[in-house]
This record gives sequence, C-alpha cells and structure tokens, in this order.
Amino acid sequence: MIGHDDGWAMLYTGRNRTEAGLVQRIGLATSTDLVQWTKHAANPVLEADPRWYELLDRGAWHDQAWRDPWLFRERNDDAFHALVTARANHGPSDGRGVIGHARSLDLLDWEVLPPLTQPGDAGELEVPQLVAANERFYLLFSTLAERWSARRAARRPAGGTFYFVGDDSLGPFELPDDPALTADRDGSLYAGKLVADRNGPGSSSRSATPGRTARSSAS
Repeated sequence: MIGHDDGWAMLYTGRNRTEAGLVQRIGLATSTDLVQWTKHAANPVLEADPRWYELLDRGAWHDQAWRDPWLFRERNDDAFHALVTARANHGPSDGRGVIGHARSLDLLDWEVLPPLTQPGDAGELEVPQLVAANERFYLLFSTLAERWSARRAARRPAGGTFYFVGDDSLGPFELPDDPALTADRDGSLYAGKLVADRNGPGSSSRSATPGRTARSSAS
C-alpha cells in the first residue's frame, strides 16, 4: 500500500470462482484510516498482457501468475509502479518466473510493461520487494527449492528469500553469485521482508526514492 490523496491505496490479488481460481488479476482498494477498505468499482485494474506474460496454460504451469503487487512511486517520473509475480511467455516452463512491471499515473489506468528480470532462473519469483540501500537497488523475491529451474537447481538447492541487484530502481537487475538473504531446504523463511528501523536509510525497506517516509513506501 501507499499514501495517496490524504489516504491510502492498496493493490491486491484477486481470483474468479468461475475460472476455478486459476487466473490471477490485481484490484485496487482505498482507505482513509487503514482499517476500513473500499474496493474500486473498476476492478480489476491490472491484468497480465500476453505480449510479455504467460496467460493460463495448464500444460506449462498450474495457474496464471499475476499476483503479489509491490507498489511504489518512482523518483524520475513521479508515476506509480507495480512489481508483480509473473511468468514470461517464452522459454523452458520451469524457468519462466519473472518480476512483472506496470506503470500508472492515477492507480486506475495501468500500462503493462516488459518484466524487470529475465526468465531462466525459476518457475516463480514471488512476493517482490524493492529496497534502496547503499546507493544500489535490491529486488527481493522468494522461491521454493523445487521451483528453481533445471539450469539453476544445482547451484540453488534452498528455498526462502533471495535478491537481484541493480543500479537503478527499474533495472536492469542481475542475480548475484550468492543471492540468498535467508534460505533453507524447507523454505521455512519464505516471503521475508526488509523492514526500516530507526537507524536511517542504510537499513531501510524504503522504496525507489531513498529517504521517503514509511507512509509513501510501505507495501
């Protein structure tokens, strides 16, 4: 979620019972007090674009991935950006996991853009989080041990929370040689988050603009 128009806005994942919950889409909800939330009448506001992303293909994957939106403001264009658990529409099925990307000026009309990461590493890159620290940008994600692709399986035997690194908030991002923040064979430390403390931006979970308050960067 993010502070917006004297209130709060949140993107969330939704599924449709008529599709047996297999297709994921993203909706918008707003609040003035962080307790009562109102779903927007125009939902869903954000859907996978087949130009770059895999739609439902039961032969390739068990569902249509388009979930876990991480919302932030980008310092260079002052637009809203969403990072999304998604799958590319090409390559070996076990390595199509990518971090999807979309941009909006008003949280309602979204332009779906190419992914910020390249496919090939895992079948799923879940619960993304963008962190600015030490003059670089870290794109966190989680995956289970069994979700690493055949290309990566020998080098990435654990599941948990991992990261890409880049010099800009919108990439390009690369997977370092040792990308694990916290991981084990069981994936017991899944969906980890970096959280801001009182020591300042050097250890914060703030979004693409270092120094923003937690209100403008929480998700």
